[in-house]
Amino acid sequence: MIGRRRFLEALAALGVSRVLPARATDRKVRFDSYPFTLGVASGYPTPDGFVLWTRLAPRPLEPGGGLSPEPVPMRWEVAADESMKSIIFSGETTAEPAWAHSVHVEVRGLAPDRWYFYRFLAGDAVSPIGRTRTAPAAGAAVARLRFAFASCQQYEHGYYNAYQHMVADDLDLVVFLGDYLYESSVRQGYVRRHNQTAEPVALAGYRIRHALYKTDADLQSAHRIYPWIATWDDHEVDNDYANDRQEAGTPPHEFLLRRAAAYQAYYEHMPLPAAMRPHGPDMRIHTGLAWGSLASFHVLDGRQYRSHQACPSAAGRTWDVDPENCVELRDPSRTLLGKQQEAWLDQRFANSRTTWNIVAQPVLMARRDNRPGDGKLFWTDGWDGYPAARRRLLESVVARGLSNPIVIGGDVHMHFVADLKLDFDDEKSPVVASEFTGTSISSNPGRWQREWRAIRAENPHFKYLRGDQRGYVHANVSRGRFHAALIGLDTVKKPESRADVLARFVVEDGRPGPVRA
Repeated sequence: MIGRRRFLEALAALGVSRVLPARATDRKVRFDSYPFTLGVASGYPTPDGFVLWTRLAPRPLEPGGGLSPEPVPMRWEVAADESMKSIIFSGETTAEPAWAHSVHVEVRGLAPDRWYFYRFLAGDAVSPIGRTRTAPAAGAAVARLRFAFASCQQYEHGYYNAYQHMVADDLDLVVFLGDYLYESSVRQGYVRRHNQTAEPVALAGYRIRHALYKTDADLQSAHRIYPWIATWDDHEVDNDYANDRQEAGTPPHEFLLRRAAAYQAYYEHMPLPAAMRPHGPDMRIHTGLAWGSLASFHVLDGRQYRSHQACPSAAGRTWDVDPENCVELRDPSRTLLGKQQEAWLDQRFANSRTTWNIVAQPVLMARRDNRPGDGKLFWTDGWDGYPAARRRLLESVVARGLSNPIVIGGDVHMHFVADLKLDFDDEKSPVVASEFTGTSISSNPGRWQREWRAIRAENPHFKYLRGDQRGYVHANVSRGRFHAALIGLDTVKKPESRADVLARFVVEDGRPGPVRA
């Protein structure tokens, strides 16, 4: 274990802050250029409020965002109208240089189930006006919930035109399921380029990478129009990392320094509540959210607490593994969520009283056998690398009598629709939950599309797979059914593109398993 003093000294060397916020000053701030270049965002709606976010960065792709390292006093306002004439709440906050001049305002005391508008003011600059909403009151009868979920948006692989269609979808919120940014660049299949070729390992690099992504106008629009909830996957830090181990095999104490930098930059650029503020390399992001009596979201962290991947390659990397040659895969103690998060989730299942239960997590949960014919082959970075943990989660669903469990995920750059079972080897094993995995916003197609025909017979629990188009999933939830529209774009190689519904599936109340609509 790395000593605390040594760890804090190393954090300081990386630029990771542990400084307490300074007091706001009354000085008049003037900017040499517009400071709200990264837009505004909101998230985590509750029946009486939400989180508001922005970051001051006149020159966002420069270290420090183009600001001197001094605190900047700011004002925020919430109104009932888009013209901001009917101000309901307002207040003051401080944009601290220790947190990249970002602010996270938690507004409380509002009416449930309503839309509001907001903005920030700093010096003589005024932010764009954002729109957000509160959740319905706890236990309230709610007729519908409309949300989109998305993942995997590598900047150089394509434009974020999916968000143009999402903005027009009349949603209540957006759920993002990981790979909000990419720390690495594949250097092939570029659609748009940037000059950040080196992987970030320290705070300054992660800040600039986040700022680059946040400069995208379509992404800003989706944040400005809807509240978001989110979890992460691997690329927000490093490809295929697991707990304190990164892909390249860096010693754990060194990687935790990098993880601390990545987590802080993530917090600085997302509309997250203060309870998620990181402490060094630790940041609790798993949480719950209710939508009246209609639905509960159970948002999971699949990276921070997991066991290391089983049977890595000679180079220490994740790969496809034959379970007959990997005893580790059968170890019942292996976990993807960590023991504490597993217990937390089991208790949430036990306490849930909503009609629908949406488990929002980053990776494909259904078993995916990648070998045609005899034998099996499993990719160990997803739930297939943690079969005992997957079974424990699904057993908890059954034991707690969880109402209408729906698992949503991302990561694989393809649309998947699947039945979830306790025993994937037994065709008669009952379906206990339904899974919808969305394709990527822009990241290049996954490899499995071209292999599907050869191995389809090995995976009869999959109802649908398509990976040749980028897009997202639009979910419409009512008392009687969960309806999912799988959206595909014609292209992400141009700033604008047509979007079509590739397929529709429904899950009926009380009948687990998706059915083609």
